[in-house]
Amino acid sequence: MRDVLAAIMPDWEQGRTAGLATVVGTFKSAPRLPGASMVVTAGGEAVGSVSGGCVEGAVYDLATQVMGDGTPVLVRYGISDDDAFAVGLTCGGIIDIFVEPVSQRSFAELDDVRADIAAERRVGVVTVIEHADSRWLGRHLVVRPGGFEGDLGSVRANQAVGDDTQGMLAAGRSGILNYGLDGERLDAGMRVFFASYAPPPRMLVFGAIDFASALARLGAFLGYRVTVCDARPVFATAARFPDAAEVVNAWPHRYLAEQLAKGLVDERSVLCVLTHDPKFDVPLLEVALRGSPVAFIGAMGSRRTHEDRIARLRDAGLSDAQLSRLHSPVGLDLGARTPEETAVSIAAEIIAKQWCGSGEPLHRLGERIHHDELHDAGRVRQPDRPPA
Repeated sequence: MRDVLAAIMPDWEQGRTAGLATVVGTFKSAPRLPGASMVVTAGGEAVGSVSGGCVEGAVYDLATQVMGDGTPVLVRYGISDDDAFAVGLTCGGIIDIFVEPVSQRSFAELDDVRADIAAERRVGVVTVIEHADSRWLGRHLVVRPGGFEGDLGSVRANQAVGDDTQGMLAAGRSGILNYGLDGERLDAGMRVFFASYAPPPRMLVFGAIDFASALARLGAFLGYRVTVCDARPVFATAARFPDAAEVVNAWPHRYLAEQLAKGLVDERSVLCVLTHDPKFDVPLLEVALRGSPVAFIGAMGSRRTHEDRIARLRDAGLSDAQLSRLHSPVGLDLGARTPEETAVSIAAEIIAKQWCGSGEPLHRLGERIHHDELHDAGRVRQPDRPPA
């Protein structure tokens, strides 16, 4: 929807209805990713694309129908290769498209969502795309960090979906979630599509070693935009880190300082220092611990390496409060040995820090499994902010 908002808003502001088609599911070699949208304005103009041109004609007709009768529709194109060819989806892929009317009546919060997107604030939109009760179809919930507004159809559904999509919003992920008819988890009957309008959080991995390769792979899987940085050009190559969004050959502390100055590292970012070489990690950690707003700062190394690192950082003038932000040695005690296992250990500590998890086995805990950050205010994750 982000790409077609400019076409939707004139109709919305003037009290007219537009038709919005959104890709909510893809299979095989579908041409567009979930979230891709096409709008048909009240004046009949088509803006955007849901298939790169393959089924736009059919979707245009459906959007026009929906604008007229006000009834949202979930449609699948390409159930088989023959069907795909019949509607022009010659790639043989399968796409699910939800088509809905958009107006002030059907989506009263749209202008606030537009403002959030324009200001680059994290926001997500939940849309009911399938439900036995047609009155639920097309209803929205607007999700922001720590809260939500709107109504899907019941308080229970609002609470369950609003809670569950907080993690997706934090990771910048979009996708379909399944619930019971009244929002019951581990049930079927209602499907919602969550569209996240936020860039994915960053994971900055310093040190182009084998552990970094495993962590980059896992970080990307968790929804982070991963950057690997190392001052040694022979190691910092894209070929060695295919899962990283970028591989940077630069002195780590200089690169981090530049990213901070440009505002490209924020409170969702996580930093993992894997070099355990004082000439690299001490200057880097000085920059990170003194003034970065990041959610997590971790450094790998043995107990001896950690003690030496802390001593060097103290000599550099860092305070106890600043040093308290450092997770070192980084990772939870999983008994990890391999790079892949170590990456899981590090990622587990990052997740525990983000959602205030204890790191204890669930069978030892008597409290509920899912932490409810909307109500348990004391457990809400806070970034590792520099002391005031």
